[in-house]
Amino acid sequence: MREEWPERGELVVCTAEALRPFGVFVRLEEYEGKEGLIHISEVTTGWVRHLRDYVREGQKVVCKVLQVDAQRGHIDLSLKKVKEGQKKERITEWKQDKKAEKWLSLALSDTAPSSTEEFKRIEAKLSEAYGSLYNAFEEVVKTGKEALTCLGVAEEYAEAVHEVAVANMKLPSVQILGFLELTCPLPDGVEKIKEALRAAEAVKGAKKEAELECLYLGAPKYKMRVVASDYKTAESVLSAASEAALEVIKKNSGWGRFYRKTFS
Repeated sequence: MREEWPERGELVVCTAEALRPFGVFVRLEEYEGKEGLIHISEVTTGWVRHLRDYVREGQKVVCKVLQVDAQRGHIDLSLKKVKEGQKKERITEWKQDKKAEKWLSLALSDTAPSSTEEFKRIEAKLSEAYGSLYNAFEEVVKTGKEALTCLGVAEEYAEAVHEVAVANMKLPSVQILGFLELTCPLPDGVEKIKEALRAAEAVKGAKKEAELECLYLGAPKYKMRVVASDYKTAESVLSAASEAALEVIKKNSGWGRFYRKTFS
């Protein structure tokens, strides 16, 4: 929970608390003790006959901040100025960060931070460095506890957060397939083909953000499967791996070709 005020133009997650003839009072979920008003003219385009047709008490809504008057404690919000895509994205981010807060609490409960302030200090440090607490957990899974210690987080806390992150977070991934046909006329042609496949798999070691596996389908066909966090990375690894295998084959008077197929 942030103690400061939201900025004008910011998209905020709110809970509708009270419906009035002139608008809806809401609680800002990410700002401690802050409430705002969605004037009836900002609920939707056109005339509103019944507010309950658009908002209900207890409903989570995403609003755009129109004005902030910190001295008077007023926050004016708009519901109609938020597009459907923005709403879905913002709600997803909010849910992810709520989940990450629980993970951080779980991780630090065993190491017993000295105070609530210590917990907030670590949370703020991770959010500032990685954009959000959830992003910080993603980075910990990708790169290890060094993602925390490099920020000055104590070793015992870093180890605890890393353990919880690995146990609870599954990184999004894509999978692509590539196929090789390899032949080699040399007496030790089989060994040369194995060497070519090992060269392809060696690319996996250089690209730690992806996993690559070579599978035998039946001579002369072989399958390469790449799993990565995004298509760009997967394509890069697959391309480099196929080139490495074909280079070995060509150097040994062999023949080879690469073709591919993708699926989600």
